[in-house]
Amino acid sequence: MNPGKKIERIAVKIGSNVLTDSHGLLDDQRIEAIVRQVCEIREKGIEVVLISSGAMAAGRGIYQPKQKTDAVGLRQMWSSLGQVRLIQVYGSLFNKYGVMTSQVLVTRDDFRSRDHYLNMKNCFSILLNNKIIPIVNENDVVSVTELMFTDNDELAGLVATMLNVDLLVMLTAVDGILYSDPEVGLSVIREIGVDDQSFEKHVQAGKSTFGRGGMLTKAHIASKVASSGIEVKIANGNRDNILKDVLEDRAINTRFIPSQGKSNIKKWLSHAKGFEKGYVQINNGAKDALKSERATSLLPIGVTKVEGNFDKGDLILIFDENNNQVGLGIAQYNDVKARQKAGVTNQRPIIHYDYLFLL
Repeated sequence: MNPGKKIERIAVKIGSNVLTDSHGLLDDQRIEAIVRQVCEIREKGIEVVLISSGAMAAGRGIYQPKQKTDAVGLRQMWSSLGQVRLIQVYGSLFNKYGVMTSQVLVTRDDFRSRDHYLNMKNCFSILLNNKIIPIVNENDVVSVTELMFTDNDELAGLVATMLNVDLLVMLTAVDGILYSDPEVGLSVIREIGVDDQSFEKHVQAGKSTFGRGGMLTKAHIASKVASSGIEVKIANGNRDNILKDVLEDRAINTRFIPSQGKSNIKKWLSHAKGFEKGYVQINNGAKDALKSERATSLLPIGVTKVEGNFDKGDLILIFDENNNQVGLGIAQYNDVKARQKAGVTNQRPIIHYDYLFLL
């Protein structure tokens, strides 16, 4: 933890392999241990948001279809069954401590619009202000391939950034990112700095038993969240008192050192690639202006091409003349007006600097 930094709000992502046993059934004792720790953390005045996997694994563990079902259908059915079981267990356990919980189910599409994004953020704020713990999961029941997150690690990164938490804890089945030391064998990488991608050579791209992701995905998401100014720790959710020990710097984990903070809107934009509704292509003069040290908005005079169907407030990408992505930002007017104004002087920005994120 950063010395002297007061922790007021944390997000905790709990992986399927932490919440389920080897048969895919929910491990009630493990969930109870996590719930107890969360309640103890709240007693210290720290707000907690849970991003919980486990619904599909729980559904798969309690029911097997009697007729052949395609992969998407199985996912929807198991998620629908398992989400009920999952939220019942959480609700019952938190209720023992007098703590109220809520269920928040989202898809990737919920993050496409800045207005929708702010509506979600407002909902979370209301819940937290009323001492209610949001339990967040992907809405796998209605998600299809193009609407699915990479996994709940991606969802955790988006939620942590949206709520500007002080710390994101990603609980998995190992102590952190491992590397092989010739003298001592496998060891945990204890810290990873900003823009340090050397961890990639130590991480295998395999997926977890019951989830869609793996450690490589987790590490990339953690690195991205840290680059937006939020501290991230990957730790072993199967260890006793892991959350308390992580907060008090007593647990073995991999810590991603946060960069200096960005504005909330820049944080959103840094995670928003994949949610775009269209793109613009710009000439080299506009590219040079954006890349200069001056705070520069994207003016229509530098736009040579507009593609896609988007409204004011939607996310659009920016490409240069060689089709290399330069950045992304929030459109200040729709695609029809953007096409009309492309190449025209003395027009207001198509993307204002305050809503622009350069790669």
